[in-house]
Amino acid sequence: MNFLLDENFPKTTAAYLEGLGHTVFDYRGTTEEGADDFRLFDIAQQHEAVMLTTDRDFYHTVPVLYETHFGVVVIALRQPNRAAIMQRLKWLFTQRELFPLDNKVLQLRDTTFRLRHSG
Repeated sequence: MNFLLDENFPKTTAAYLEGLGHTVFDYRGTTEEGADDFRLFDIAQQHEAVMLTTDRDFYHTVPVLYETHFGVVVIALRQPNRAAIMQRLKWLFTQRELFPLDNKVLQLRDTTFRLRHSG
């Protein structure tokens, strides 16, 4: 599976996902760094990648604006930090019934999750 990291997502995520055999796109340090959220979302679609972000707006806007996409995972924690974000991401990979993520926007909260479908 392909993943695109939003700039607000921990860099340690790349090593974790690559260790699971996934491909990770991270635009920090490139000319795309600082691009607006929907530019990054469009790049994710070009790479057929699930977008990983902490930007809660994606949960509400993507299902309305995009009928089809490769998925979005929004980690929305009360006190986000690298360890907490990684813990929720690792939890996600134990939930096989949520996969594949195509046309889904998943919001992972501290102890719960919400799921929206596009289209």
